[in-house]
Amino acid sequence: MRKEIELRLSPEEANQEANYLKFLARDLRVNPKDIKAHKLLRRSIDARKRNIKVQLQFEVYINENPPLETAQPIHYQAKSNAKKVIVVGAGPAGLYAALGLLEKGFKPIVLERGKEVSERKIDLAQLNKNHLVNPESNYCFGEGGAGTFSDGKLYTRSSKRGNVKQILEVFVAHGANPDILIDAHPHLGTNKLPTIIRNMRETILSSGGEIYFEKRVIDFLIQNKKIVGVIDQNGTEYLAKAVILATGHSARDIYQLLFSKGIKIESKDFAMGVRIEHPQQLINAIQYHHPKKNPLLPTASYSLVCQSQDRGVFSFCMCPGGIIVPSATGPNQVVVNGMSNADRSSPYANSGIVVSVKKEDLLNYKQHGVFAGLAYQEELERLAYLAGGQTQTAPAQRMIDFVDKKFSQSLPKTSYIPGIKSAPLHEILPVSLSTRLQEAFQTFGKKMPGYYTQEALILGVESRTSSPIRIPRDRETMEHLEIANLFPVGEGAGYAGGIVSSAIDGYNASQLIAARY
Repeated sequence: MRKEIELRLSPEEANQEANYLKFLARDLRVNPKDIKAHKLLRRSIDARKRNIKVQLQFEVYINENPPLETAQPIHYQAKSNAKKVIVVGAGPAGLYAALGLLEKGFKPIVLERGKEVSERKIDLAQLNKNHLVNPESNYCFGEGGAGTFSDGKLYTRSSKRGNVKQILEVFVAHGANPDILIDAHPHLGTNKLPTIIRNMRETILSSGGEIYFEKRVIDFLIQNKKIVGVIDQNGTEYLAKAVILATGHSARDIYQLLFSKGIKIESKDFAMGVRIEHPQQLINAIQYHHPKKNPLLPTASYSLVCQSQDRGVFSFCMCPGGIIVPSATGPNQVVVNGMSNADRSSPYANSGIVVSVKKEDLLNYKQHGVFAGLAYQEELERLAYLAGGQTQTAPAQRMIDFVDKKFSQSLPKTSYIPGIKSAPLHEILPVSLSTRLQEAFQTFGKKMPGYYTQEALILGVESRTSSPIRIPRDRETMEHLEIANLFPVGEGAGYAGGIVSSAIDGYNASQLIAARY
């Protein structure tokens, strides 16, 4: 007999894997000898009450053996004389598109504007220490995309879009910790991601695919409403059966190129705000109801959402035990984001707190047409740059001072390496953002007593949570509505929001292309 059962154990009991069989037999009221096999399927933490429990979901076989495992590893290999497909961008959507094409015997040609992951680290060091922004190699552009130097969160609500488990299994096959297959909120960690991304690159190359770095696409080759290839900044042409456009939400020049070529794009709602930082010890104490964290529990995180003046305000990309990083992709910008290593051991917790931005908020930018949202983002990034002193120093303010509309005379320590400067963010941000954030912070303080504190620091601006542009495509085929053989995918296309959903989107496009050709 096969059964699924959930155990609710103390952190100490959950740490005793050798006793799982005893716990299962107790709850099932059977002799331990009757349990022929058991497998942990899912692990989560229930910290709603002081008596914190670890929830473990098991598959158990009683008086019968489990069926033999029949799953086979995915075989990647381009066939001889394989049809070529161009993949623009080597972020999660682009990498999984390339792997999906190889799975079907196609030959992906991946063009990435940034550098490979090891060289990218050098440019990030220059950005953090010397405030030098390389517009082609930064926290957003380069091998692995923006996800490479992030927390590597793999939690998604997009399970209806595709096989989340398969996406996670591919990560594990390339070096990720197998725990991501069972954790309710899995993550990879910034320190682990570069190796995983390099392993994916090696799989693509060894299977017959091609990857070219520092190749920025500057033109599309279009004939009779069909895309037949692309041109890079050196004038080199790449021809293929189809083009998967997986450029991410910060590749603003791609939107401009699409528009200049008469290829339809459209505006959509997005979100903007600030990044907030608390002492991690405080978040642990709030979430675990005790001033000292049990070492058997993970570093505490949070997820917050509320309505303020008919708009959603919510936490985004929460990084427990993490640091805040500069994510500008060009001159005269200050953009902040978060990241954390696998062990989440930093003494700081940070999260984006963002407000939904709708078309009616962009009336002052209507002269920019479909690019009104981009102009809005760019203006706030420029104001943050000026307020920080025209470097990558970020404007900052204590949370309660922001709510009370007071200049912060002093600032707490921060994880943000380029440094911070006290600035009146309540005046720099548009009223539509600042007033909603002020209300939301107080609401969050009621939901999480202790969250609303002068120890909390806000930095501006968090502007790249999502794209204000969508590249319209057919719901079923994922092909652009007007240009044949063009498949826009991932965050840059406006159809995903994170590593897993982007990976699913890219993989789905590869399978549809393979089926067609």
